[in-house]
Amino acid sequence: MLFTHLSDDLFKPLASPSRAFNAALLLHLHARVFGDTAEPLRKSELLGAIGDFAADFVDREIDDEAVTPVEPNERRSVVYRRLLDAGWLVERRERYVPVVEFDPEARMVIDELARLDRGERRSYGGAVLDVLGSLESAIANPAERSEALVNAAKSARTFLSHLRNLAGSMRKSEERILREADQGTALRLYFEEFVARHLVSDYRTLYTRFNPFRFRSGIVREAGRALRDPLTLRALTDAGLREGRAPDRDSAERAVRSDLAEILAIFEGLDRHLDAVGDIVARLERRIAATLRYLDHRDSDRIERTAAALRAVAGSDDVLTGLPDPQVSLFRPPIGEPHCYAPRLRRAPIESEPLPEIEIDPVVEAFIAAKDAFRERVAVTPERVVAFIEGRLGPERAIRGSQIRIADVDDFVVFQRLREIDVLFDGTLRGRYRLSRVEGRVSNGWLDCPDFLLERAPALRR
Repeated sequence: MLFTHLSDDLFKPLASPSRAFNAALLLHLHARVFGDTAEPLRKSELLGAIGDFAADFVDREIDDEAVTPVEPNERRSVVYRRLLDAGWLVERRERYVPVVEFDPEARMVIDELARLDRGERRSYGGAVLDVLGSLESAIANPAERSEALVNAAKSARTFLSHLRNLAGSMRKSEERILREADQGTALRLYFEEFVARHLVSDYRTLYTRFNPFRFRSGIVREAGRALRDPLTLRALTDAGLREGRAPDRDSAERAVRSDLAEILAIFEGLDRHLDAVGDIVARLERRIAATLRYLDHRDSDRIERTAAALRAVAGSDDVLTGLPDPQVSLFRPPIGEPHCYAPRLRRAPIESEPLPEIEIDPVVEAFIAAKDAFRERVAVTPERVVAFIEGRLGPERAIRGSQIRIADVDDFVVFQRLREIDVLFDGTLRGRYRLSRVEGRVSNGWLDCPDFLLERAPALRR
């Protein structure tokens, strides 16, 4: 874990009374002073940068344990020593010159703090497209782009984390609004924090016409198809094992299945997260509507005056005498039931119908099985090459290509790749067999090519 490598006092400057200054200084050093430099800075240059920043900072209280020195040189030394003792900076010497740089683990923390300070927007559409694009790339070319499957699983987890953060942030805003005793402040928080921050940006992104979930069916389809296709799983497993992402074949296959199953589970279970977000929005809108409805307190004096006016009108001999003509507009309908507030309705559940059972023609099934068998038959694997060579070598240490007997097409498929054995499968068989050119030609009715000598490596001969 990261915290096992961080200094115990790393967050001490960010928890002190001068934390605003310390945080601003760290971000300034990360972005402006160190920036993209590959080499560490001289200590004198860093002290000068700290002194310039402290002189321009509004909050002069940069030391919470002692009185801040007035003299600029002492001030910058105090700040520098604080960051050095906390573990943010590392000082060493190069040819008797003191140089300073960020601690490697602390740099990871400041990178995340800088990202939060920039306020980078979460792009739901970008996250979903990353999943779909990486998944399609991995399935289309599993032998060369298997790493794209790992990236697709990471993007899927990131997208799910975004949705959970959205629901958590909305619940936090809801609790803050409901805890507010002053109604005016509660309404201001609702419109400024909840509506402007979440409802208009994130929530609208999830429910617009061009929302990112329109790619959801494609992701589910591709992941499910890959899980059901043994050839795709095998190719992804071989690629993961060859690229060193797993120690053995079983672990590589489990990792591939786990990534595909995780992507499938995330995008099949999105409705639960969307329903949770929708419930928060509907619940808070009902609370705000009720607050607005009863915002004006009942005035007992006004009620009494209205009741007295009604009693006076009822006791009059001629009720219609002196009453003004009613102003009725034929162009504007009266206010009625359609104008009353109605709470947000829940989304109607999607009606599902069972798919009809389709019987596949046995001829089609036989054709698919024949294609799979043909694909496996013409595929040359390291195990198949080793079995072919060992079967021809027997107890001998070497054999010429003209001495190898070819019985059928299966033998020919392997034989015609033997001349590439030093580079075949990224050279994995180079340490087991040696190939050299010899005089003569191979002419066996299947292939006509220069003759060669195939022998076991010296280590295997012993």
